[in-house]
Amino acid sequence: MDTAPYASSAVNEPELSYVGSPGCGRFVQSQAADPIVGVVLAGGQGSRLAPLTMDQAKPAVPFGPQHRIIDFALSNLFNSGLGPIHVLVQHNASSITDHLRLAWQPLMRRGALKTVQPRGRVFKGTADAVRQSIDALGLERGGVVVVFGADHVYRMDVNQMIEFHRAHAADVTVAALPVARTEARAFGVIGCDRDGRIASFLEKPDDPPGMPDEPSKALASMGNYVFNADCLLRALREPAGREEPDFGHDVLPRLLRQGSRVYAYDFASNRVPGTPPYEQLAYWRDVGTVDAYFNANLDTLGAQPVFDLSNPHWPIRMAARSWPPARLVRSSLGNSHVGAGALIRGAAIRDSIIRRAAIVQDGAELEQCVVMDHGHIGKGARLRRTIVDCNAVVPPHARIGFDPEYDARYWTVTPEGITVVGHTACAAATTA
Repeated sequence: MDTAPYASSAVNEPELSYVGSPGCGRFVQSQAADPIVGVVLAGGQGSRLAPLTMDQAKPAVPFGPQHRIIDFALSNLFNSGLGPIHVLVQHNASSITDHLRLAWQPLMRRGALKTVQPRGRVFKGTADAVRQSIDALGLERGGVVVVFGADHVYRMDVNQMIEFHRAHAADVTVAALPVARTEARAFGVIGCDRDGRIASFLEKPDDPPGMPDEPSKALASMGNYVFNADCLLRALREPAGREEPDFGHDVLPRLLRQGSRVYAYDFASNRVPGTPPYEQLAYWRDVGTVDAYFNANLDTLGAQPVFDLSNPHWPIRMAARSWPPARLVRSSLGNSHVGAGALIRGAAIRDSIIRRAAIVQDGAELEQCVVMDHGHIGKGARLRRTIVDCNAVVPPHARIGFDPEYDARYWTVTPEGITVVGHTACAAATTA
């Protein structure tokens, strides 16, 4: 757990006006003609990421060598010069609020970042979360409300989406990108004309319709929305809207039936400063399952990764606690990330991510693994395609990731064969 406030030589605290271009590495307060309010939905339970979400919310799950999942949405909003930002939290809320208080302290101290929790009843869905929080959000008629999810890994200049929204005189704009039809059942699926105006919106359909030009793909909602504040307030306060829990399943289809101007913004057209030419165009991952989470972590590895975590023009913010440097003693390390404070002693590691303050002991061999903060890998242990949760201890000479049937007796094994060792795992079961 981070214990020091966020600080970086490349980042300044929020200022009263926007200075420079998007991605200049400064937290800023927007002074657009219309007031802009940012909302980050961070209240989901994250049951599909279990056991990683046993003690923490999905947006608070560690990602890469030093980030957490929520850092991507927040960084995109603040790098775009937007604020204030309200984070709506619910399940395991302290795991998010603690992270924000430590890693994002300058923003919270200046009032540019705030957390909102449900009062009374729990949030029933995305729309219900915003409805219950309207008073705290301070929405103004004539303004714009940016509502983003907190569960995705990507970079995005949000200003470009807002410009599209205004240019099309939209009531609502939905960020979208094509996905394989076989994967589209997990998303809202959009049908729109060539100008981008949405004609249909199906939330997680069993048989997603293909795109006219690419029948093997469907146009999926990223769960990121730009609303005119007037439209949002009216939609949530109308008699029907007061009972609708979710934007994708309830509110957007009703707005379409009422003739509202709802548009799809093509995420592939978004350009972020500093993006290297080798990075995958329009990289975006919903890391809502363990398999998706594991694969997205591996996407950050290599000299030319699919998604490069290092972009000084559009940094992903993180805590800057004064961790000691990582130490590698008589070890071999290939194509891997190692977080600050980690100790690797006499081990062989390949295609893996070793997070902060993790320890890997003599003779251990790891291949395609993610070892989270303070994880401990004992002497001679062999792990392959395994996630080791925060504070989990793998005893000496364990053998994990080689026999799925055996692993499934004691831990979580995903459909793609990833083994997840939780911090409550039975140590005796792991010994060979």
